[in-house]
Amino acid sequence: MSPTLTGEDALRLQECVAAGGVAVFPSDTVYGVCCDPDNHDAARRMYQLKGRPAARSCAVMFFQLSSALEHLEGLTEPERLALEVLLPGPLTLLLANRSQSFAAACRNDPSTLGLRVPRLDESLAALERVECPVMQSSANLSGEPDARSLQEVPQSLLEGADLVLDGGELPGRPSTVVDLRDFDQERRWHVLREGALPRDSVQEKLAPLAA
Repeated sequence: MSPTLTGEDALRLQECVAAGGVAVFPSDTVYGVCCDPDNHDAARRMYQLKGRPAARSCAVMFFQLSSALEHLEGLTEPERLALEVLLPGPLTLLLANRSQSFAAACRNDPSTLGLRVPRLDESLAALERVECPVMQSSANLSGEPDARSLQEVPQSLLEGADLVLDGGELPGRPSTVVDLRDFDQERRWHVLREGALPRDSVQEKLAPLAA
């Protein structure tokens, strides 16, 4: 039986990130590693643990859609509607980052933001209490397979993290990546990587907004 995360786990994650730490945590897809998206030192350490190329960006995850809609500056009404039909869910959405926020996550492309809002099942739902956004990537070494369980997370990453949360075995498919940067002006989107949510499902959700 999968362990159930608690409100105390959510608080520990929030405090770890706020203190500049790096945490390994479960999501709706695979295990992730995260830190404060505005803390360059924490981001540098997270990249070192993963062996991730410094120029590659990371997504920013909010644990509630309402929090994302409240904090993201410059969202247009079409973009807001798209977020509301797609999220929460196993998706990474590329958006125009008009305020150039979260520089530590966006790296060499400050005009683009990768957004995640996971759909958490009952055993992970306590993470919805995490109030701050986190900069996140998969809990693996760069280029290696994603981790479906803590046993598949590299030992060096587990030992280097300040906090590790066990959510049991996860679905194991990475998020579907959808580029929405043309959605406001042209009502177009591009599925860059088909993952946990099928391409047809993305089409079904967005097509009514483009009509």
